[in-house]
Formats: sequence, C-alpha cells, structure tokens
Amino acid sequence: MPTITKGDKVLVSGANGYIAMWAVYLFLERGYSVRGTVRSEDKAKFMKDYFNSIGLGDKLETFIVEDIVKEGAFDEAVKGVDAIAHMASPFHANVKDPEEFLRPAVQGTVGILKSAVKNGDKVKRVVITSSCASIMSPPDKPTKFSELDWNTLSPKQVEEQGSNTPPMTIYRASKTLAEKGAWEYHEKHKNEVQWDLAVINPPFVSTLPRNFENPCWADKPFDDSTKEALSDSNSWVDVRDTALGHVLALEKSEAGGERIITTEGGYIWQEWLAAANSISPSPISSHKLPVGHPEILDGTRVINISYDKSKEQRILGIKFHTKLETTKDTLEDFARRAISKRDKVLVTGTNGYIAMWTERLLLERAVRGTVHSEVEAKSVKKYFASLGCGDRLKLAIVDNISKV
Repeated sequence: MPTITKGDKVLVSGANGYIAMWAVYLFLERGYSVRGTVRSEDKAKFMKDYFNSIGLGDKLETFIVEDIVKEGAFDEAVKGVDAIAHMASPFHANVKDPEEFLRPAVQGTVGILKSAVKNGDKVKRVVITSSCASIMSPPDKPTKFSELDWNTLSPKQVEEQGSNTPPMTIYRASKTLAEKGAWEYHEKHKNEVQWDLAVINPPFVSTLPRNFENPCWADKPFDDSTKEALSDSNSWVDVRDTALGHVLALEKSEAGGERIITTEGGYIWQEWLAAANSISPSPISSHKLPVGHPEILDGTRVINISYDKSKEQRILGIKFHTKLETTKDTLEDFARRAISKRDKVLVTGTNGYIAMWTERLLLERAVRGTVHSEVEAKSVKKYFASLGCGDRLKLAIVDNISKV
C-alpha cells in the first residue's frame, strides 16, 4: 500500500491531547501538513498559538469536532487529507458509567473510519492509537504479552459489574472494544477503499508534555513508607517514542494491517527514583528528591507485565528513550519552567505520588491543587498541615478532568 510522503496532509483527531501534541509536532517537523481536530475554539487557539511560537504553525490547521460520537462527526474533517491518525479517546480516573468511555471510544473510532469510507478519497492509511490495555488481561503471575493477545477479561467484567466496575477496567474495555471495532469495520469494507489500517499499542506513557498538561509518572498514594507500591512493576514508553510510532506507521508500508506494541521495556517504580537521583548535577539542584526504598532493587529483577517488542523493531525500528533520558529531560523541562516564589501554582491530580512531592517542594510558594473528591482533599490538607505549610495550599474539587 502507498504511504505518506513529505508535503502530504495528515488528519490528527484529538490533536491537543498528550500523545497527539507530540505527534502533531513530529508531523510538522518532518514536512507534513496537519489538520488537527479539537473540541472547542479555545483549544484550537491554544494549538495555533503554541505551534506559531515554535515556527511550525504555517502548516497547521484546526477543525472543530465538538462530539466524536455524533453521526458523521468527521465527515468534513477527512476531506482532502492523505492519512489519518485517530488519537481521540476519553480517559480520566473518576468514571462511573461505563458508557462514558465505551461510547466515545468505540463510536468515535468506527465513526472516523465511516467518514474515511464516505469522504476520504485521498486517504492512503489510517493509524489508530490503541493501547496495551487491549492486549493485556491483568495477570496473576509475571507474563509477557504480544500482538497476538487480546484482553478478553475487561469487557466481560464491565458487562457483569456495570457501574460498579473499577475505572481502569472500564478504560481497558473501552480500548479493547474500540480496536476490535476498527479491525472488524475495516475487514468488512476493505474492498471499498484504497486505504489500509495500522494500530499502535503503547503501555504506560511517560515524560514531559507538549500540551502543558501534567502527565504523572506514578499515580499512587503518597506515603513515605509505601515500599510495596514502589516494588510494583509494569512496562512503559516515552511519549515522544509513542508519537514517533504513529508517524512511522504512516510512513512505512510494512506497518499496514498490523497492530504494533511500542515499548522501551519494563520498570519497577523505584527505578524512576533511582534514575532521578543518579543525575549529576541535578537539573533541580535546589530541591531534595525522594529516595524511596533503594533496597527494592537488590536481587533478581522481576517485571510483572512485559511485552514482546520484536514486531516493532522489525517494522518501525524505534530507538527508544531510556528511563534515565526520560527522567533527565522531564526534570530539565521542570527547571526551564521555573517560577518565582511569589507565584501561585496549580497542580492537577494533587494527591498523586509525584504530585504530592512536587507540592511539598513548591509550598515555599503558594499552591492551588485539584483533587477528585472531598475525601482526597481532607487527606491532602491533613498531610501538609502536619508539615506546617498547609496555610499556603488551596484545593479545588475537579471530579471529571475530561469535562469541558
């Protein structure tokens, strides 16, 4: 199948998202034009202002798609583009109704393919952001997964548990059902179109954001004694490498018809703290970093969830950022955005593991933090009051970060 070449126009849905902003940056930097869909004029203005500020705005256009579930939502957006990177999908940690994730994930994904069938006369390939959540069913022992695996457990749990389903299980089900829906729709209509389909499946995505949102390394309860939490393991990928995977999946003919896992490898949470403390000189030398429990890394290294990356290496050949590189770049980015002691800082996800340490360092200034509930607010206030700096912390309840 033909692939994109310099000068082609790529439609990126959900273009102001965490991974998508990096993808837009890479497409523009490599000489492509981008049409990015966003949900509002405010988000469109943010994107235009940002990419104009770094000299890449002349080949970026924005397109408002307020509701990706709406029938024909992408009908106009797909006209005249050479490829599509569908990256829009909901995620937050406070979902109650499974349909809040399932409908936009599945209908948004299948909907953009329907629009491509209807109006995508020039489209050569569609790449979809899926996830290792659609591959991995949470195991009870260390397990290595591959692209041949499907998460059959999470959709079943959602069906059985309904509104009592844990948010991460709902998310995993949404990614699984959306990806399956995409493959099934393309198989049914492949003889009607000239484009093929590729899917990128990243695990935990980390590093500095290009959209200025706050990506967390570890959304775990803050507790100096949580040795068990820091001993936990999984697999990860730098957001820049995930974004590059989308670009390469549109450039390389061999990626057509493939689902591709993009991962650097495994991690133990303590390894991130070890990486941060190993950097000399520290990019944020004025701050004392947590050391966690270094003894966790003694002995045999066991990763609970790992992935076969041989297909990615064969087809895409990404040279992945290491944990040390990602940590160093993230801390340097933090230092570049240094603030004065009189400034007030908004910290989202303020009760998260990294966020709590960030607040502790920032509270020589003034901090406004967001949490999901009054229960979380009470816990955060109590902790910082015990340190004698609670008077400089103001909290706001944001129960749904995806809400406009």
